[in-house]
Amino acid sequence: MKEVRLISSLDETRALGIKIGENVEEGTVITLTGDLGAGKTTLTQSIARGMGIKKTVSSPTFTICKIYQGRLPLYHFDAYRLEGSEEDLGFEEMIEGDGLAVIEWPQYIDYMIPEDVLEISIHLTGEQSREMHFHAHGTKSIQLLKEIL
Repeated sequence: MKEVRLISSLDETRALGIKIGENVEEGTVITLTGDLGAGKTTLTQSIARGMGIKKTVSSPTFTICKIYQGRLPLYHFDAYRLEGSEEDLGFEEMIEGDGLAVIEWPQYIDYMIPEDVLEISIHLTGEQSREMHFHAHGTKSIQLLKEIL
């Protein structure tokens, strides 16, 4: 496992998201945790831009998963409403599939998260700054972290 911690402004967070989107490859899984309003969806929007996605990316709170097409598919999950649910929703195919899976509130579907995952935790430290913790587990995620930081 590789760990990195950094402090970033909103603009730096957006630039980092674009860099992630430019470097992700098929089958990548990124989990996002952190306070409400910390920037999980903002980071995902920037990742989408880096993947060449033109459509507006918004939080999938009520639909649980939104799919966007760029150079790879982006599967954007918000698992908050799945707390306590272990029914088969068919998400495993998307999570371990042909694109990038970005999962907000992953603790509610932890049984679906593969071993190779880039965990990103975001916490506000000020009005325009946030502290980000990156934990890369597995070959693909460690390589992605090396490429983006």
